[in-house]
Amino acid sequence: MDRVANLTRADAVAAARNPLALIAERWTPHPRTVRRAALSALVMAVIIVVTGGAVRLTGSGLGCPTWPTCTDDSLTTTREMGVHGVIEFGNRMLTYVLCAAVGWAIVAARAQKPWRRSLTRLGWAQFWVVMGNAVLGGIVVLVGLNPYTVAAHFLLSSALIAVATVMWQRTREGDAEPRPLVGKPIRQLVGFLVLASVLLLAVGTVVTGAGPHAGDSQEVSRIPIDWQTVAKLHAVLAWIVVTLTFALWFILKAVDAPRGPLARTRELFLILLGQGVIGYVQSFTHLPEVLVGLHMLGSCVMWIWVLRVLLSLRERPEAVADLPGPATEATLAKA
Repeated sequence: MDRVANLTRADAVAAARNPLALIAERWTPHPRTVRRAALSALVMAVIIVVTGGAVRLTGSGLGCPTWPTCTDDSLTTTREMGVHGVIEFGNRMLTYVLCAAVGWAIVAARAQKPWRRSLTRLGWAQFWVVMGNAVLGGIVVLVGLNPYTVAAHFLLSSALIAVATVMWQRTREGDAEPRPLVGKPIRQLVGFLVLASVLLLAVGTVVTGAGPHAGDSQEVSRIPIDWQTVAKLHAVLAWIVVTLTFALWFILKAVDAPRGPLARTRELFLILLGQGVIGYVQSFTHLPEVLVGLHMLGSCVMWIWVLRVLLSLRERPEAVADLPGPATEATLAKA
């Protein structure tokens, strides 16, 4: 009994010092479980962006006027705050769901055998981005929805989506050195595509910060610039991204590129067409909230697929241990 008690105490101490290592000793997830955990973190990263957009589009940005509590006297929303308080507080609660999804991805990656340190680090990177964005979200509320902080909040969410996408991709690969599947000119073209997409997202936040959807029913400061002029620049950048994607698709077909890059590029092109239709319709119909929300969802999906195109340009097979060849086996047999 004393020995069992000592072992129990030792396990408790080990769990307190490094709970992830203790879980890894007792559980080995199936690779499919690790992939699903990484995908759940990515899906939640998109959901938190879309619901954050719903907060702004419904004028609920200050539904909870303070942070980290909802009001000075209440941690949660109150009846007097109405539907706007419910929407804003609900978005805050989704942050905990996002943390749970990221935590699940970290645990699954740490428990995988063999342990892949790079995969676990990607999970922890997501965790710290979520924490930073939660603090930034609080600052957004405390400064009364300052448009520059709102833009930074969205861009940090885009960074979270990028890390989550890379982790999801890495769960389906090995840890061997990446091997390029296409030539350097094509990789450079994709580099320009990624850069143009980043600029497209950044300019989109300026349109949001200067546009009519301020995020709350009361008067909120806006970026002092003509939002329609910036919207035209946003449209030009969108056409640049579409043109680069079509050129990439044409070149990949011409050089008979592997199926992966070709398929991801084709999918991106179709996503961009759909996003473009939504963008022009919302512009001609004076920015209805539903279409603006769909456009935000489309921007997240577009960004994920741009990264998928980039990641499809190389392969990382499973690392294979050196096995004895026929000559070695014959030598061992003679011995």
